Amino acid sequence: MLEKYFPDIIVEKTWDIDLGLLKKSGVKGLILDIDNTLVAPHIKESNQEVFEWIQKVKSEGFKVCIVSNASRKRVLRFNEKLNVFAIHRAYKPGSKAFLKAASIMGINPNESAVIGDQIFTDIIGGNKLNMFTVLVNPIHKSEPLFVKFKRIVERYILARYHRNHNLNKDKRLVWKKKSAVKRIRV
Repeated sequence: MLEKYFPDIIVEKTWDIDLGLLKKSGVKGLILDIDNTLVAPHIKESNQEVFEWIQKVKSEGFKVCIVSNASRKRVLRFNEKLNVFAIHRAYKPGSKAFLKAASIMGINPNESAVIGDQIFTDIIGGNKLNMFTVLVNPIHKSEPLFVKFKRIVERYILARYHRNHNLNKDKRLVWKKKSAVKRIRV
């Protein structure tokens, strides 16, 4: 039952993601969250570390799209130097923005990896579409109250994830295949 909340992998920081593993998994495009995934929520613009990582990702042949629940102003300002595809007010975990991201990158949803810090937005949204999902630890501890509440439930889910990781991984793959939205090309 909890399998729909489990990511494919968990990493400490976005920069720790094994791009080779993503390639082996058939991933061609990355869907990235901003706040607490690429930068702390109070950082308004992309920094040099983010810029260099995005350039590395692109040089490896991946396409990139930012998908954020943040406002248009926030996303445009953050994306100014990066100049990648971007979707604001995404209403994650809804499927529409994830499907749009795959479409504008010119790939199928199952060729996408969703990278984010929240199970209830990024991971569930990606899992519903059979996307590869990567959970990163939040960069900054200061968060709105409703996010702090979600973190309590996330800790329970992650404890279950880690308890029997290999067994849960198999269950999750079965769940993902059964529940994924089947689309040829968006």
